[in-house]
Amino acid sequence: MRAILQRVNSASVSVGGELVSRIGPGLLILVGIGPEDTEEKAQTMAKKIAAMRIFHDENEKMNRSVVDIGGEALAVSQFTLYADTRKGNRPSFISAAPPEMAASLVDRFAEFLAAQGVPTRKGVFGAYMQVALENDGPVTISLEI
Repeated sequence: MRAILQRVNSASVSVGGELVSRIGPGLLILVGIGPEDTEEKAQTMAKKIAAMRIFHDENEKMNRSVVDIGGEALAVSQFTLYADTRKGNRPSFISAAPPEMAASLVDRFAEFLAAQGVPTRKGVFGAYMQVALENDGPVTISLEI
């Protein structure tokens, strides 16, 4: 399981020009699912993200988590995190999980993150989405479990 975290002031997802999800301060999380991923990995990732201290404290040190700041999360499925670019110029995505498996695990990940105290919204799995964000920092973290 792979994730890209972006600390944001706000983020949103639209599909076909229609707003689907929006958050205020918190994390935009691009989530990639591999064929070996499990609910246990999704839960571990959610716990790690909820506790990750990447928000500033009163001394401008990255010492607070998304939970500590009362932030939100927007989880967006991103199979392209499993792109293999070693050959040629066209990425291969054969390392990504099948859609039915990935959809289920992205949903479970969002549930696990919400259970950690992070209000979590989602994109629309399989849809052509427009993701808008205002970075805070910018701070971008790559995780793999």
